[in-house]
Amino acid sequence: MILNPQWLRTFLALVDLGNFTRAAERLDLTQAAVSQHLRHLEDELGLLVVRRPRGIELTPAGRALIDYCDEMELAGKRLASRLSDSEDEAGEIGLITRGSIGLVLFPLLLDLQQQRPEWTMRHRFAPDAEVLEAVLESRYDLGIVALKPDDPRLAATKFIEEPLELVVPANVEVHEWSDLERLGFIDYPEGHATAIRLLSRRFPGNPGVGSLRRQGYSNQISLILEFVARGLGFTVIPRYARIAFGKPEAIAVVECGAPVHDTMWLIRRAEWPLPARCARAVQYLRERVGVPAMKAEPKKKRSTATRR
Repeated sequence: MILNPQWLRTFLALVDLGNFTRAAERLDLTQAAVSQHLRHLEDELGLLVVRRPRGIELTPAGRALIDYCDEMELAGKRLASRLSDSEDEAGEIGLITRGSIGLVLFPLLLDLQQQRPEWTMRHRFAPDAEVLEAVLESRYDLGIVALKPDDPRLAATKFIEEPLELVVPANVEVHEWSDLERLGFIDYPEGHATAIRLLSRRFPGNPGVGSLRRQGYSNQISLILEFVARGLGFTVIPRYARIAFGKPEAIAVVECGAPVHDTMWLIRRAEWPLPARCARAVQYLRERVGVPAMKAEPKKKRSTATRR
């Protein structure tokens, strides 16, 4: 049902003033026109007002129409807010990321929301494929992935480089591949692929990650280092997952030379500009994303593995 906006304005003026004559004067209409507008609405909705000697009385249908007008006004304000693209406007900032970088960005998003309570943060952890789909379908404003997409509908900019790290229990020394064999591997969905990239360079000629005993598994990146902290095995994990871990004293990073990096790409829809509040959030995150590295660092161990 579509109701004529002029009829609705007339109805609201009539309710506000309680008199056909004064409503006509406010709207610069004739009294007959006011009556006609009301009649059109009542043809659609049923009896809206009852004429009394001292004014008018709203029927239940009339009160329902008042509620409808209030809802339409609020919807109009929300639409204007979304279209104004002002950094000062209230609204939501949607970010979907792979797990490691998300662990560091999430508290920063909360910091920003405390500064700007009119902004609502919505964050989701997801693998790269889901991140791409969510941004393409405009379910999230922004995404962060490890592989730069080639879809022309997506704009991608380099966000940060994240080194991979070999992490072991704090009281364990690692010098040779045999040390890793004794420890066993703590796995996760991307664990083997991640470990191969780092360990093939640090321990060339090794029998392969697949030959290692699997000592544990979790699909929650925030829980993987719990195994390591309890001395149950080692893992290879992106640095920001390690930085976010709450027990740095219980783990150690094995230094093995030049780092192997994952490049993180910030993606958004390319066809339209990013809302001002989202652009401000990106700037805020870029300025602060390195700060967590200042958190207490775990003990570092140097690998003496020789390259062949």
